[in-house]
Amino acid sequence: MTKPRILLVEGKRTDHPSFASGLTKKGYLVESVPSGAAALSHLENNKPDLVVIDASSMRTNGKRICQSLHQKNTDMPVILVLDKDADPKDNYDANSVLFLPFTMQKLVNRVKHLLPIQNNGGLQAGPIILDVEQHRVILKDKQIQLTPRLVVLLKILMEHAGEVINREEMFRKAWETDYTGDTRSLDVHMSWLRQAIEENPRHPEYIKTIRGVGYRLDIDSSGTQPQNRRKSS
Repeated sequence: MTKPRILLVEGKRTDHPSFASGLTKKGYLVESVPSGAAALSHLENNKPDLVVIDASSMRTNGKRICQSLHQKNTDMPVILVLDKDADPKDNYDANSVLFLPFTMQKLVNRVKHLLPIQNNGGLQAGPIILDVEQHRVILKDKQIQLTPRLVVLLKILMEHAGEVINREEMFRKAWETDYTGDTRSLDVHMSWLRQAIEENPRHPEYIKTIRGVGYRLDIDSSGTQPQNRRKSS
């Protein structure tokens, strides 16, 4: 999977550490520019997945830079970094604002939260896109939060899309146990998963029960339902 591309807008203050190396170590492709004007010029021929504006390194509040970038690309997430004495009530036109000091991990967490799922280590099967780290799924333009257990179950289904997964095997993987004497918890959680992602859980479009066997995710790369499959419900 291609690494997410981050455009970092930061000045050259020698007393101010750069975020470039920290983001690079976390696995992102980082391109740095020294000003808002340079960022706008960069966007003429490049399409980063996210922009980090370190306004504190440029002695500016970054508001105009945020506005200019969003006018250029309204869908591009922008994180703004400000000094601790900046006005927290101001509308900076950024998707997220961080006030110094903070840890690199906090910045990374914001990046992960704002990156489009496809560029954030996501898993996709047909129209279903799963962000394992953020416990969210996008389906038909809706974003749905899932519990950690439901994420694991959906991930198993997506990794074996179109295949019938035995109930005992699924229980063993999801609960990380060799005991499969009582799999009723699996059935309950699968019911909850249907309620979360299906438009009509009683007549599921995707998650099918294969009587006497297990479950199957009915999906293919085009989003159409597979044909000539074993009878399911």
